[in-house]
Amino acid sequence: MQRVLTSRSGVLLYLTVWLLLGIVLGGAVSALGDVPMLPAMLFAIPATLLFSVAGGFSAYYMCKANPLRERSPAVIMVSTLTAAMFAGFFWVFMMGMWNGAAEAFGTPGFAARPQLMALLFCLGAMMYGLLAALNYLYAEFVRARQAEQRELESKLAARNAELRMLRTQIDPHFLFNSLNSISALTSIDAKRARDMTQRLSDFFRQSLGIEAQGKITLEEEVRLIGNFLAVEKVRFGARLGVEQEVDEAALKCLLPPMILQPLVENAVKHGIGGLPEGGMVRIDAQREASLLKISVENDTDPDTPPRKGNGIGLVNVRERLAAAYGHQASVHCTHENNKYRVALTLPVETKES
Repeated sequence: MQRVLTSRSGVLLYLTVWLLLGIVLGGAVSALGDVPMLPAMLFAIPATLLFSVAGGFSAYYMCKANPLRERSPAVIMVSTLTAAMFAGFFWVFMMGMWNGAAEAFGTPGFAARPQLMALLFCLGAMMYGLLAALNYLYAEFVRARQAEQRELESKLAARNAELRMLRTQIDPHFLFNSLNSISALTSIDAKRARDMTQRLSDFFRQSLGIEAQGKITLEEEVRLIGNFLAVEKVRFGARLGVEQEVDEAALKCLLPPMILQPLVENAVKHGIGGLPEGGMVRIDAQREASLLKISVENDTDPDTPPRKGNGIGLVNVRERLAAAYGHQASVHCTHENNKYRVALTLPVETKES
């Protein structure tokens, strides 16, 4: 009852229903009480609206005092029937008082026939029971909505926890490989080792800045990948070439942070690392309608067996995309013409949307 009356539209709808009931009751009073239609309506409608307020609040508090999940069905039924009986007697008493007041002011009253009194009693009890039933239905509806909301929140919390767990796997994996490279460089070229250590520090400082964000734009991701490749260029020098072709429309699309870093790292480590003369890493991204398509491609050694696509980095990417987008995202790997390619497809999301 209180929730219905908290909005203007709810009050209007509630009173409209009771107004229609008052009109029906006015017709019954006119027919059974030998009263002209207009006085019957002026009598029945105000009394019905008054009962709607008194009975509505009474039913609300009765239902609140006897919640469905805390009281036995027998207690609820007895409480509701008892309250409905009192409401019926109250309805008859209120009608009688209203009828006496009308006659005192010279307005024709109705004849208190047994049929009319029985009708008023039954209507009062039935309308109170209906109000109680509606209160219980609304309470169950609210409870179901709250339970659904809690379930949704728990699923979102579990998914975010899974995403954070998968996200934390990236840094140790990349750090492990980078430290191995630095360790190898220290005995060969100490200056390059120091340079790589500094760039590695800069890369992690920048990656920590996006840690708290759920998703970042492709533009930020490409910038971060550029910092990562700067670290790798210290180790590979001219052997590592990079090409990028990113559509302007794709730059504003959102995606999980550092989702491309494991793919680029694999391209450098497993692709360029196995070529004595080096090779090229290509990053392409296009927005096609509601889909964002990104590919990371690298040259490979024709004598090296093709990768199976089940390494730690690629598995991590698959799981993060599955956790973030479900079946809407996909990862596809191909190895043709001495080129290994990983293609990502995910739904377009922007900050505006």
